[in-house]
Amino acid sequence: MNIFDRIWNSSLGKKYLMALTGAALFVFLIGHLLGNLQIFGPPELINGYAHFLKSKPAMVWGARLGLLACVALHIASAVTLAQLNATARPQAYATKGAYGASTASQYMLPTGIVIVSFVVYHLAHFTVLLPGVNGVGDFSNLKATLHHEQVPDVYGMMVLGFEVGWVVLFYLVAQALLFMHLNHGLAAMFQSLGFRDHVWWPRIQFLARAASVALLIGYCIIPLAIYLRLVGHDYAEMIRFKPKAQTAPPALVAAQGKEAK
Repeated sequence: MNIFDRIWNSSLGKKYLMALTGAALFVFLIGHLLGNLQIFGPPELINGYAHFLKSKPAMVWGARLGLLACVALHIASAVTLAQLNATARPQAYATKGAYGASTASQYMLPTGIVIVSFVVYHLAHFTVLLPGVNGVGDFSNLKATLHHEQVPDVYGMMVLGFEVGWVVLFYLVAQALLFMHLNHGLAAMFQSLGFRDHVWWPRIQFLARAASVALLIGYCIIPLAIYLRLVGHDYAEMIRFKPKAQTAPPALVAAQGKEAK
């Protein structure tokens, strides 16, 4: 039996795996947010950042596969631990949830499932560029000029996508659930790794709450600022009408030319 089997076949090992993979995903959330906050700069800033990532396929795909493995292990650990807990206590609690358990702790598994569903949607929205999921149209042909080169217009995708009300609402709900998940999960991560005691536990809970609130604000402020037309509205209007002029029927173009004469 190898070391992974020994870890996986013990409940303590599963808690360690869930804690460590959760920590890796938390670090990714911070990095992803820092990248997305570049939307508050000029279009060239976030377009250049996206182009840099696209020019490093080995790094990007390595990170993607690593994150996919973390997500899979995190979910598998959570599900199997929940099953073990249910088996250990076949008779349900008289009241909903364990005594003293917070709401967030009771709904860790459901919120985690919804968050994964949101990630799938988010990938379809901005990575796969699947038409029909953004409420706008096909983003695959949306390009910008960067250093005399045509690159995907990520700035344009974001400002067009987040001007759609139901898309913004979906994102905000997902971030609220992420906040609930992190608020409990970050503290539980330190507990699983053996850092809980009467001195450090209140501090750990405070830091977990502060980090969760910071991520909630950071991720929510982006779609809200765009939806409220505080960021990128003029740019959105420019690229929204540009395709119409380019794809106008030849007869209409000819008629407009005659009128101009």
